[in-house]
Formats: sequence, C-alpha cells, structure tokens
Amino acid sequence: MKTGRHLWVVGTFDTKAAELNYLAGLIREAGVPALTVDISTRSHDAVADIPAAEVATYHPEGARHVLGGDDRGRSVMAMGQALCRLVTACRASDTLLGMVGIGGSGGTSMIAPALHLLPYGMPKVLVSTLASGNTAPFVDVHDLVVINPVTDLAGLNRLSRRILANAAHAAAGMVLHPAPEPPSDARPALGFTMFGVTTQCVQAVTAHLENAFECQVFHANGPGGRALEALARSGMLNAVVDITTTEIGQHLAGGVCDAGPDRLAAAAEHGLPWVGSVGALDMINWGPPDTIPERHAGRLFHVHNSQVTLMRSTAEELERAGTELARRLNRSTGPVRLLLPLEGISALDAPGQVFHDPQADAALFAAIEREFTSNPDHQLIKVPLHINHPAFARLVAQTVREVIHV
Repeated sequence: MKTGRHLWVVGTFDTKAAELNYLAGLIREAGVPALTVDISTRSHDAVADIPAAEVATYHPEGARHVLGGDDRGRSVMAMGQALCRLVTACRASDTLLGMVGIGGSGGTSMIAPALHLLPYGMPKVLVSTLASGNTAPFVDVHDLVVINPVTDLAGLNRLSRRILANAAHAAAGMVLHPAPEPPSDARPALGFTMFGVTTQCVQAVTAHLENAFECQVFHANGPGGRALEALARSGMLNAVVDITTTEIGQHLAGGVCDAGPDRLAAAAEHGLPWVGSVGALDMINWGPPDTIPERHAGRLFHVHNSQVTLMRSTAEELERAGTELARRLNRSTGPVRLLLPLEGISALDAPGQVFHDPQADAALFAAIEREFTSNPDHQLIKVPLHINHPAFARLVAQTVREVIHV
C-alpha cells in the first residue's frame, strides 16, 4: 500500500474498472492524491492500487473466507467486513483523506458501512444505483453525499462521465477546501432534542444559552435521536440537553419515531452531562391513518398533517416509558438532571388541548420517581409548570449552566 494520505476510490473492479479509474484520474488531476481500492469477489484482470486479495486479508477468518467460495452473497458480506476492518486500520494510522464509492446494490452494501466508520466532516461520497429509492439503510445518520448515476454503472458514456466527474470534483473539493477549524475558545457544544410540540421550550432555552454555548438541535423523530447519540459518541458534544425524550416511548410502543434501544446510551457511557425532561412522551407517532395498526382502534388520535398521526399515550404506556427512562439514566456515569414539568409535557398536553390528561401523566411521573436513583450527581427536579412555560425554560437553562459550570 502506498504511503501518505489519500482519497480512496472504492468499487468492484471486475465490473466497474473503467468508471473507477476515470474517477481516480479526475481526482488526481484536481490535485488530490487518490488510491483505487478493489472490493471484487470474483477474479479479473483489472489492476487497483489496493487489490481485492489484499482487502480480503483483513477479514478475521482470512482471505479464503472472502474469495474462496462460490456463494456470492456470503462473499459480498465477507468483503464488506474486510473493507470495514481495513478502513479502521487506516483510520488509526491517519492515512485516509476520505472515500468515494460507486456501486449497485452489492457494492453499496459493502461500501456504505465502511463510509460510516469515517468521522463526521471527512469526505464521503457514494454514487449508487439505489439512490433514487429509500436511502435510509445506507445513509442512516451519517454526513454521506449520495449521487444517483441515472444510468446503470455499466461503462462510461456521455451521461455517466458527467455524473462521475461531479462526484470526483465534489470529493476533491471537500479535501482541498475543508471547513475552518473552530477557534480555540469555541463555545461548548450542546445537543438538544425537539419536536414541534416542544419547540417553544427548546427555542427559549437555546435563546438563554446561545451566548455561552453552541446549540445543536436534533428532531426527535428516530433518525434525529440516533444522530444525537452518534455525535455524543464521536466527542463532538460537551453535553446533552434532552428536552424531548419521546423516542423512548416510541420504541416501547412501536411508533414510527423510534430511535432504537440505545437512546440515552452515549451520554451514560461517556459520562457526558445530561439535562433533560419528558417532552412529547404523551404521544406515539404513526403515518397516515390507514397505516395505524388495527390493535389501536378506538384510541385517541390527533391528525398532525396528511403524513403524521399522533396517538395519545395511555397511563400504562407512560408508566413503561418512565420506568425505562429512569433505568437508562441510572446507568450514567456523569451528572444527570431530570426535570419533570408537572402541568403538561407537550403543546397538546395542556388545559383545553386534545391530549390533556393529568392522570396519565401522573403515571409517568410516579414511575420515574419510583425507579430513578437520586444522589448528589443524579437529581430529579419536579417543576409545577408546563413544559412550554417560559419559567420552565429559564430553569432548564440555569440547570445547564450549573452542571457545566458556565
């Protein structure tokens, strides 16, 4: 492998050598050193800077596990694992400037997980025939640029040359013109969570804090929560201000805004300060009414728009959510401040609003009080206010300043 730092051009040379070499040539002409990386699983005559046989050696069971069989599906999965291990090794030695990948469904399945291993801000470009469909499985929560090749990636033509050139120049431009480094006195970064029904609270808190902190707001819609967790794990956040923990309830009830089982894990594992509340736990999100599971017939619903239907959480669902929320926070090794707005937990959970149900909310608060382990570093704060009351926002901001000592 060549020494120095390079932008990798990754794909299957058995079927896409012309496109990959074209990409690499344009990147080099732009003044960026490039390495071609072959992830083919079948033998061929094309030559890459890092051949498939070398990539395959990074599989934990050796190259023969990747290249030695006749099951293409297994070989593709094994090559993807080998590529990830190679990327991890080269990240550790700081030899990567970024990656440009091209592929159909097989190539995309191998390349996307490797792109996810690159840090936020490092160039990641993927030209994929899957780009016109559902990109969520291979983009997930990463800053990945996806380009639709329009034609299949089956040779160079007047259209593919132009689209591949755009991909090459985009990636080269990212390398040649990186974002400026933040100043040494940059404000600490806070990760916020927000829903439409907690916007008033979050906007008020950020207004109180923005002079002393950099406030990054994430939509608590599932992907947003996962993105917050990923940023916290990456070391790019100094603390989490988790006003809107609805994704905990969504996960337990099967709602569409599910961030998965690891929500709240990053702050707990890394000891980050956590200040938060129970925003929007009064609702479970679904799509249009005809997508709601039949088992929920007869429940209280609110149509938010043509694509989003909200279902009021029951006392039983809130009890489970409160129990799970408290247990996850108990695992944290850093400071925790959980503020409970006793007069309502969303804009729809207020007197006169469709989801106002103090008895159901009481089940949430009781479960949290029962399960939450209090100590000088982990504190439960009951506040006789609605979550969107200005005084609640002021208290959240004051708590953040106290915990982070600013």
